[in-house]
Amino acid sequence: MNSLPGTVLVLGADGFIGRHLAFGLRDAGWSVLACARRTSRLKHMGFNTLEVVLTNPSAHDPAFWRTHLDGITHIVNSAGVLDASHSVYTAFHVIAPEALYSARPDAQVLLISAVGIDGSDTDFARFRHKAEEIATQHDVTVLRVGLVLGETSYGGSSLARALAALPFAIPVIGDGQQAFNPIHAADLARAVDHLLRHPPGPGPHDIGGPETVTQAGMLQGLRAWLGLPPTRHLRLPVRLATWMGRVGDLMRLGPISATSVAQLQNGVLADHATLTETLPEKPRGFSTFLGARPTGTQDLWHARLYLARPALRIVLGLLWLASGLLGLFLPRADFLPLIPDTALPDTALVAMARLGGLMDLALAAALFRGWRPRLVAGLQATLVLAYTFAFTLLSPGLWLLPLGGMLKNLPILALIAIHFILEDER
Repeated sequence: MNSLPGTVLVLGADGFIGRHLAFGLRDAGWSVLACARRTSRLKHMGFNTLEVVLTNPSAHDPAFWRTHLDGITHIVNSAGVLDASHSVYTAFHVIAPEALYSARPDAQVLLISAVGIDGSDTDFARFRHKAEEIATQHDVTVLRVGLVLGETSYGGSSLARALAALPFAIPVIGDGQQAFNPIHAADLARAVDHLLRHPPGPGPHDIGGPETVTQAGMLQGLRAWLGLPPTRHLRLPVRLATWMGRVGDLMRLGPISATSVAQLQNGVLADHATLTETLPEKPRGFSTFLGARPTGTQDLWHARLYLARPALRIVLGLLWLASGLLGLFLPRADFLPLIPDTALPDTALVAMARLGGLMDLALAAALFRGWRPRLVAGLQATLVLAYTFAFTLLSPGLWLLPLGGMLKNLPILALIAIHFILEDER
């Protein structure tokens, strides 16, 4: 195997780990083809890109991959989903990867898997095992990665920062003594660079950092890194945390999920010693890499706003729910006097109120379900502007009502704009 860099396809290059791998491998001299469902930002970052939706049947055919893999000598598969339907899990972890591996049997391939899936009874663990089985059949190196932290964050690492930044107490699951040995994303990228040049065999191989910390200690460390004073821990009973995770699944609240709770409850401890001995550059410990960079305003803002995102979505959902119920069921005698002297007949005004109520309830349902949040943010703004314009024409005096009246639409529009911004995690 030639130890010089070649051309590497990074599958899942728009994810948190995938982006670090793409940047790290490019910096190490590799020619990187960044493959993801959304590639526009990767293009702006200077990468050659391949846009692929892994749930699309075309990505399940080796012939599709062969047409795009000319010159590819190595493949890093970092694509994966944490919470999904079985069909999506299967596409991401089984069918599409098997087609990719079959398309280039001569390529050196490395699969990014996860520590802690042995003995776990989650869909995530079961499908990760299936991904590893497929990889083993194709002589793919399986690298099980522990908790990954970095200069940026996403998903679980963002949630950890958010929990650490809470003002009065840091929630921990159970007693907070679960063990973790985080690895820095840049150290992981350097390790992957070495393993592509010097394949260690199929594995699976664990990789993590050399320092073990508890869940509580890790969150306190992140809090100190953010420049915040230490605070007490709020121990969440496992049953309560699991229930919160299931609500997060139902509302699609990202890392607030039953799978995330299970991982925090069990800890994420990589048995990294054997593999680490072969690496020319050893991963740094948690305390070392945490103290290597100062925090900036953006870090503290992100940590504090991260949990504001689901809270804002819930508040907006309750607003539209209340507005919809009022539009549907408020007696006409209670709202018709608010819009006097209009040319429209009362029946038309009542019909408009009932139709508006239905639209409001549809928005509330979309917000509570987490359906296409950025699109829904745009629909909310459109409806608020439509209401504002219509009622201004019908009854301009509504702007002068006590306690705000139509003026309240202005801060509501601002909240919707913030909601739109926060829902863009990429």
